[in-house]
Amino acid sequence: MAKKVLVTGFDPFGEDQINPALEAVKQLEGKIIDDVTIVTQEVPTVFHESIKVVTQAIEVHQPDVVICVGQAGGRTQVTPERVAINIDDARIPDNKANQPIDETIIEDGPVAYWSTLPNKRIVHNMRKAGVPSAVSNTAGTFVCNHLFYGVMDYLAKNAPHIRGGFIHIPFLPEQTIHNTAPSLSLDLIVRGLEIAAITAANEKEDIVEIGGAIH
Repeated sequence: MAKKVLVTGFDPFGEDQINPALEAVKQLEGKIIDDVTIVTQEVPTVFHESIKVVTQAIEVHQPDVVICVGQAGGRTQVTPERVAINIDDARIPDNKANQPIDETIIEDGPVAYWSTLPNKRIVHNMRKAGVPSAVSNTAGTFVCNHLFYGVMDYLAKNAPHIRGGFIHIPFLPEQTIHNTAPSLSLDLIVRGLEIAAITAANEKEDIVEIGGAIH
């Protein structure tokens, strides 16, 4: 049966002129792979506005799965996130100069939401295809975690049949010309996200596999 996956990507923020999440999303728009159709949405790197944009896209597209994607500079792998926490603690302002510090995202919301994606199965399939990948246990406290939490809250309350989660990706090589940060090619990132979309659309159950981190 045909499935639909909504993949979202943030616009550039801070001092970056590009965001690998948005560049990857541009490559994914309209792709159909193994009866899985990928639709995409650009997201502003802005607290609260980001949640509104993605929940509206969910209502329009009515996908089976939502995968939000964001940049995590300094990471070496494509990292599906395990958990979103109910806190904003912004190290830098967002793209509209908002900088919430120690503020809850949803008042009276739960402390956290688990991803409902089969994260370890996604990681397993990415690695099998040659894409560096690992499960992450922290999505940070900036707009990425904010959106992740907000989307999971929306799905829990309004569309529990839709599965959702978040994936962080490394810098692109062109973002690291003047520093020593690790990077990953756009082709590998796109391939990883394709695998994530197909896996999440077709596999509800996760696998049990070693992947814990000690830090």
